[in-house]
Amino acid sequence: MSQKTVEHIIGRLATDEEIRLRFRKDAVATVRAAVSEPEALTSVEQEALASIDPDVLDRLADAIDPRLQRVRIPAARGDGRRR
Repeated sequence: MSQKTVEHIIGRLATDEEIRLRFRKDAVATVRAAVSEPEALTSVEQEALASIDPDVLDRLADAIDPRLQRVRIPAARGDGRRR
């Protein structure tokens, strides 16, 4: 196991709203996508990360200073307005 990789993924989940939204929809795919090298984590480690309760991640994110958060900016629609 790479503790650095685990910490990196948990940090991204805690500070990036868009990743938390993707994690809530498909935790396994989000964790796999966050691993930079396929061999960085075992399948057991990936499953353990994917089993984190998304509500816990949301509470953790709420406790982190907003200046450290990456905020999701909605994409513009075809008419230039935000969705």
